[in-house]
Amino acid sequence: MCKPETGGKTMDTQRLMERLREKGYRVTPQRLAIWKAIDSRTDHPTAEQIYEQAVKEVPTITLATVYQVIHLFKTIGLLQELGFSDGSSRFDPNTAIHINIVCPKCRQIRDYESASVAKLMNQIVAELGVEPVGQRLDLYIKCEKCGKP
Repeated sequence: MCKPETGGKTMDTQRLMERLREKGYRVTPQRLAIWKAIDSRTDHPTAEQIYEQAVKEVPTITLATVYQVIHLFKTIGLLQELGFSDGSSRFDPNTAIHINIVCPKCRQIRDYESASVAKLMNQIVAELGVEPVGQRLDLYIKCEKCGKP
């Protein structure tokens, strides 16, 4: 079965601290501020957007620290990187099975979760007899703003 790490919801601070400690990592103000910056958004922010928000809480934080912590969060399964062909990356704390609805024009991204999507993914995983290490499903459509003539 393909089970989401966070059950379709992002992780609260207490669970984040427990997860970091379980994996042998220290809980630091920088890591908490970066998680808060990621978790407070639904738009799949860039590293620069995460930095702009986190630096308000921890003024000494650097963009390099943001990238290091993003890498850590990806490594321990708390964050998914959405890389695009233009070289840009966005970050999604929702590791549950879902579809990313992407507007190719303005790059707006939103999540679409459905029991039918999860059921289909679980069926595929069962048929293949594999244990997934991640998943990513994107659907490209013009958003309401960009689709208007």
